[in-house]
Amino acid sequence: MQIDILNIEGKKTGRSIELPEEIFGVEPNNHVIYLAVKQYLAAQRQGTHKVKTRAEVQGASRKLHKQKGTGGARKGNIRNPLYKGGGTIFGPKPHGWGFKLNRKVKDLAKISALSVKAKENSIIIVEDLQLETPKTKQFVGFLKNLNINVEGRKTMFITPEYNDNVYLSLRNIPTVDGTVLSDVNTYDIMNSNYIVFTESAAKIFTEEPAEAEA
Repeated sequence: MQIDILNIEGKKTGRSIELPEEIFGVEPNNHVIYLAVKQYLAAQRQGTHKVKTRAEVQGASRKLHKQKGTGGARKGNIRNPLYKGGGTIFGPKPHGWGFKLNRKVKDLAKISALSVKAKENSIIIVEDLQLETPKTKQFVGFLKNLNINVEGRKTMFITPEYNDNVYLSLRNIPTVDGTVLSDVNTYDIMNSNYIVFTESAAKIFTEEPAEAEA
């Protein structure tokens, strides 16, 4: 998959990158994408929901009246779940919602998500940004040069490593999320309308394994 590299003005630089078909050109597996997104969202849940049982609510522990001879129903103490202010039966307790996915499944989900965006022509590669100081206005102008509407379209900006000036420039834009390549996940990819790689980040896909290790 051949993609042109654009400059900060949104114009072609005359260079291009051949993205590997085994990552950006596979037939997407929608089920593994669903599983990976489900796992990500489940991990975000705090799981702190809690109610009090009859052992935890306030109230005397004495029996309200004797067991027999009153003509009424049998009653325990005032903390009985049947009374207002009593404990809750089988209520929620704190627990984690996360679940495990095999590494191969997660990798396939990420590859499938990238292939989906490639088919939608939503992947953009730009030359590396050299920002001397953090400037949100300058970054918004840069995105507009790429024909990206920051008002209603979500964008994920990916760099090979953390860059202070870049991330300080984009963090105040609600629809733009910045991340390093190693932290990219399936949810972020599918939740974005545009995936913008810097040239250095995109070149990692074209490196041979031996070169990448070196």
